[in-house]
Amino acid sequence: MSSDLFVTYKNEESGNMSDTRGLLLSEISAPVPDSNDKVTIVGVGQVGMACAFTLLTQGISSDVVLVDVFEDKLKGEVMDLQHGSLFLRNPKIVGSTKYESTANSKICIITAGARQREGESRLNLVQRNTDIFKSIIPQLVKYSPNTILLVVSNPVDVLTYVAWKISGLPRNRVIGSGTNLDSSRFRFLLSQKLGIAPTSCHGYIIGEHGDSSVAVWSGVNVAGVRLHELNPKAGTENDNECWWKIHKQVIDSAYEIIKLKGYTSWAIGLSVGSIVRSILRNSEELHAVSVYVKGIHGIEEEVFLSLPAILGTNGLTRIVKQKLENEEIDKLKNSAQVISEVQKDIVL
Repeated sequence: MSSDLFVTYKNEESGNMSDTRGLLLSEISAPVPDSNDKVTIVGVGQVGMACAFTLLTQGISSDVVLVDVFEDKLKGEVMDLQHGSLFLRNPKIVGSTKYESTANSKICIITAGARQREGESRLNLVQRNTDIFKSIIPQLVKYSPNTILLVVSNPVDVLTYVAWKISGLPRNRVIGSGTNLDSSRFRFLLSQKLGIAPTSCHGYIIGEHGDSSVAVWSGVNVAGVRLHELNPKAGTENDNECWWKIHKQVIDSAYEIIKLKGYTSWAIGLSVGSIVRSILRNSEELHAVSVYVKGIHGIEEEVFLSLPAILGTNGLTRIVKQKLENEEIDKLKNSAQVISEVQKDIVL
């Protein structure tokens, strides 16, 4: 197809197609071009496609737009998804190299950017991906001024700050995927050690989505029973049961997966899907996402970090005031300083 917009095959069909359709269908009113759950995904790499697959297969959105600069890759991915429409409750799946197709998106998910290399810290990606955002963000806001930006590209906390600065959108409408996935990894690993389901283990990773993240051991619980009540040393290096190793595994997970398969995709796609579902359905669910945290827990820096937050139609609605221990607050403040130190060298 020569068109920049890959919607259907009608551009390749003969003019007789419209005559046949006219004989078949009587139009009563003009179809509405956009749905109430339109979601744009910028970037059709492994992460972007995992997000798209989650949104479509779980019925989270029935109107998905994919945008990328690599036309052949984009066309192939869109066609592949379109051909499965019969099994996806007939969603509208669009691909384009131009941003006009993203108009009136409720949520714009940004996964585009340079891929994290094996052994590379997320923070090393900063300026490379900042430059990419300079060309993406203004276009998204131009065509969807009321959208919510959901940043997934790494380093996600810094790039959420970058997106906020470039977009000019209010803080409640710029969110990073943050430690929503880290918290999922944390709960899964806790469940493995305890021998119960991940959904029955409750705990959060907050702060940076990266090496300075903070495991809130003081709040880990099962059915309201706090782990610290049973083992006050849990999470410390003095613990004979080595619970602290779980947090280390959480931090190392992405590096290990990248080493083994070259990239991460499925878990982050599922994580993003859960965030989008909460926003579109206005469900007021809690997610550990990257939000503006200056003034919270004594943080003085203008940074975005993950805290348990409630999401709805307006994006971020409320942040949970966790009762953190002094050591946890100190680690969170350190995380803020790490991010702030990186941000000061960014050229916006």
